[in-house]
This record gives sequence, C-alpha cells and structure tokens, in this order.
Amino acid sequence: MPDLRNVGFMVGVLLLFIAAMMLLPLFISLYYGDGDTKAIIQSVIITAATGGLLLLLKPKRKDLGLREGFMVVAVSWAAMAIMGALPFYISGEIPSFTDCFFESMSGFTTTGASILGGNKTIESLPHGILFWRSLTHWIGGMGIILLSLAILPMLGVGGMQLFRAEVPGPTKDKLTPRIRDTAEILWYVYLGISVLEIVLLKFGGMSWFDSACHTFGTMATGGFSTRSASIAAYNSKYIEYVIIVFMFIAGVNFALHYRFLSKGAIGRYWESREFRLYLIIVAISTAIMMSTLIRNDPSRSLEICFRESAFQVVSILTTTGFGSADWEMWGSFAQVILVLLMVVGGMAGSTGGGVKVIRIQVLFSQVRVQLRRLIHPQAILPLRIGDQMIDDGIVHNVMGFLLAFGLLLAGSTALLALMGIDMVSSFGASIASLSNIGPGLGDFGPTDHYGWMPSAAKWVCAALMMLGRLEIFTVLVIFSRHFWKR
Repeated sequence: MPDLRNVGFMVGVLLLFIAAMMLLPLFISLYYGDGDTKAIIQSVIITAATGGLLLLLKPKRKDLGLREGFMVVAVSWAAMAIMGALPFYISGEIPSFTDCFFESMSGFTTTGASILGGNKTIESLPHGILFWRSLTHWIGGMGIILLSLAILPMLGVGGMQLFRAEVPGPTKDKLTPRIRDTAEILWYVYLGISVLEIVLLKFGGMSWFDSACHTFGTMATGGFSTRSASIAAYNSKYIEYVIIVFMFIAGVNFALHYRFLSKGAIGRYWESREFRLYLIIVAISTAIMMSTLIRNDPSRSLEICFRESAFQVVSILTTTGFGSADWEMWGSFAQVILVLLMVVGGMAGSTGGGVKVIRIQVLFSQVRVQLRRLIHPQAILPLRIGDQMIDDGIVHNVMGFLLAFGLLLAGSTALLALMGIDMVSSFGASIASLSNIGPGLGDFGPTDHYGWMPSAAKWVCAALMMLGRLEIFTVLVIFSRHFWKR
C-alpha cells in the first residue's frame, strides 16, 4: 500500500513550484495593468498555502517506492490542473469552473484544446491570464520530458523503457535524488532551445509577449496561441518556417538533443532508428499533402503548398496543433493522413503526445517477425530494432498499450455520442484529447472550439487528456485493487 503522507509531501513540493511559476504572469499583469493582478495574487496564495499544508505531512522515508511513484505522477497532474484553473476562475474571465479546469488540464497536458471561441475570444483575455495559459504548456512540457526520460521507464511504462537515455537517471527500484541530475540537464536543454526560439520569433516581427507565448506552445507541443486564428493570423513565411523547425525539434527525444549539445555528437540523431522513422514520416507525409494541395489548386505556388503541408504535418505529428491553414478544406484523403499522424505522435522522450513513433516501430517489427515465423515455424526469431533486441515483456507492454488506447478511443467516442455529439465530432474530440493534439474533426476542427460541449463531455475529454499524457497505465494502475493491497 502506498505511503500517502509521502505522496502528499511530494505533491506539496510541486504546488509550491506552481505557485512560484504564477509569479511570472503576475509580473506581466503588473506591467500591462489589465486588471487581472488581484486574481493572480489570490491564486498564488491559495496554491502556496495548499502546498505548504501538504508539506506538514512528514514522510516516513525520503525516497519514493514504486506505488508512491505512480500516485505522485497521477495526483500531481490533477492537482496542477485544479490550481492552474484558479486564475481563470477567480478573475471571472472564464465563469464556469468546468471550463477553467478543462482549459488548465489542456494546458498542462500540452493538448491545446480550448473552450475559448464564439462570444469569448482569446484576444479578450488580459495579458497576465493569457501568459499563464501559455505558461501551463511550458511547465507541462518540461514535466513530460522528465517523466518520460527519468521516471516512467523505471515504473515500467512509457516509450523510453525501450532505449536507455544517455543522461543520469534513477535506479531501477526506487526514485532517488539522481533524478535531480536528470532534471537539471533537461531544464538547461529545454530552456536554452526555448530562449533561442523566442529571439528568432522576435526577429520575425512578433512582440516579446507573443514570442514567449508561442514558444511555450511550440516547445511543449501544446498549441495555445495568443490569436484566435493561431499562426495564420501573422501571415508570415518567416514565422511559419521558424515554428516548423522548432515543432520538429520538440518532437524529437530530448536525450538526443542533450547528446548533441553536450558532446557535439550530431551523428547520434541518425544513429537513432526512431529518429530516422520520425524523419521519414515527416518527409513522406509532407510530400503527400503537397501533392494533394497542388492537385486541388494547380495555380498555387510550390512554396506555398510546401510550407502549408510541412507546417500542418509537423504540427499534427508532434501533436502541437498550431494552425496556418484550415486543413478540413483539403479533402477527405488529407484528413485521413492527418488523423493517422495524430495517432502516431512524436518520439519517446519528446514533449509530443500520441502513441509514439517507437511503439509503431515495435508493432511493425512484431508483424514482420510473425510473418517470418509462419514460414519458418521452428526458427528462433527474436524481435530486433537495429542492434537492439526487444524483450518479450516490452512487446507485451506495447501491445497492451495499443489495446488500451484503442479501447479508450472507442469507449469515449461512444460516450460522447451518447451525450448528443455527432459520431465524427465525437471521434475527433476523443482522438484529439487522448493524443493531446487539440484540433480534431467535425465540430472540433482547426478553426473550432470546445466551449459548446456539455459539461459532462468536457470532464470526459479532460480525463482523456490526462490518460493520454501520462501513458494510460500510469493512471489506470491506481484504480486496481492490487495496487492498494499491503
């Protein structure tokens, strides 16, 4: 049975960190004087007080066992979403707490689905609240990198259990202070790339405020923008190309970035078979989209077709969700390709959502091995990816994850349809939430919003966001009766 005092203590530490991060939008609010200062101060006080009270729970030991690890991961994300909703709710900018929680969970899970639209536009939010909305992406993105590279592999879930990252990590049986070393390395990489993008976007004509907010959405592959029309509002080739590059970077395993930045080993990218498949998927999908756009409108220039295709392919594959065009107008075939990209997602160890490229790689390798076994039933044919032999336990984990993903997708689609949402839109909202992509299909396309959904449907989608972001089993395991046995 997990030590709840230990879990509460760790969640308290996290909430104090969230309260400290809320000081950044407080400074923004003071600078612009939009009238949201009081609400942010109150949010800081409530969050810090809650975290401080949880710190009074004195844990029996300093490290976390396996069960506490699962509990901390799941409870922390829920607690962050609740506290992150406070600035929206207290300010009155989003009157419904359900909507506030949805927006906050969408931010921290880097989903990017928003209830804002219609009568309440993104541009109508005060600068402090708008900055906090984007900052939740950046905080959640860093948290996901740390989880996927350092914590989830030890817990036995997550794509990075397949390949060990070359960064200091935890021991196999306990979460130890060595995670601090991992976190420090990852923070430097994440922060450094973010600063570079902010500067480059500023050169492209964005304000410092917009540059920072869009960088938060890009590096976390979240997709919250300061404009209702997203990136299309800027109508800038330069800005679109910069964001394409950094979305691509954010979809790559951050351990590879660390190797490159610390050792200058650029060849490590190409040595990664997952990276090669990721690059191939981007190239082929962009070519398909480009040919579709040219066929639909031969008068359009090749550069425009390439830019729009590359932007949407990288945006959807990395589950960022930024929009430079309305891809629902590109035809059914293009939408099918984009939906497949939503499922695939980015690389393991990245901020991208979805199933992850490495799991798709394992799936197809397993299919290939099974076909060979039909021809050579007596042969011993281990599953390999390059020189890496994949253990049967990992294959079972991948198959279990894909099955759970499919069941959740089917079940949630049916549940949303039961609430009166048409089937295409129900599927679109479900896959967009579970893959942490934001824009979906039907009434939840790239130019639509989630504000009109029934409240119950918003809670369903918020739960899907958390399940998808935390690799499904990390959350489901705490509902198992075996988890609570002594």
